[in-house]
Amino acid sequence: MKKFCLVLGASGTIGRAISTQLAKDGWSLYMQYNQGEAVAGELVNDLSITYPEQEFMMIQADLIDPLAAERITHSVFTLQAIVVASGQALYKLVEDTTADEMDALWKVHVQTPIRLISLLASKLRHNEISHITMIGSVWGEAGASGEALYATVKGALHAFVKSYAQEAAGNGILVNAVAPGLINTKMNGHLTDVEEQNLIDEIPLARAGEPAEVGHLVSFLLSGRANYITGQILRINGGWYI
Repeated sequence: MKKFCLVLGASGTIGRAISTQLAKDGWSLYMQYNQGEAVAGELVNDLSITYPEQEFMMIQADLIDPLAAERITHSVFTLQAIVVASGQALYKLVEDTTADEMDALWKVHVQTPIRLISLLASKLRHNEISHITMIGSVWGEAGASGEALYATVKGALHAFVKSYAQEAAGNGILVNAVAPGLINTKMNGHLTDVEEQNLIDEIPLARAGEPAEVGHLVSFLLSGRANYITGQILRINGGWYI
């Protein structure tokens, strides 16, 4: 039987890496995107050619929209896993951050994903074991000057994982987060070469991580070999934050 996973943020760098790895693992995918239609379409086409026995479906939704969760839910039928890889960065001091920017961060990272999980939980409960994996951040644990609001929403996501894992355990729903450190994505485009090197100098493994490495960790959590792991924030940061 086919197994289906919903990936939020499938057109992002990490979302694409996760989707590619899960497809390789045999998952059929609902792939949500917002503005990355061309990227999502190309990915769906490539995966459909490579894995013709599986299904790959695009779902367009702006997670800032108050009705986004309901709209995504209407496109999802059978479901065994949800991966929340959606997000947006914000590099601003707190006093320079507008109320609209705060609201957008909260909706994209926390409110809409949680609302969606609440709407889809009944589908997950049809399985003996199902999975919710959320992409957090090292900043959600360590905090970050200049990214305080981003760190705040990631911290909230981590708190949700720890709480909902206890609430959903009786239904066989495993809830975890993956917390990347410095990963080679477009989100680091604001860094100068010197700033990026200064960060790398702080990392014991002396390099940034690759999106595929995040995909490998998500793959493990959904593989059936990690079914005694729930409520955890799994760090993938090269030893940067321990």
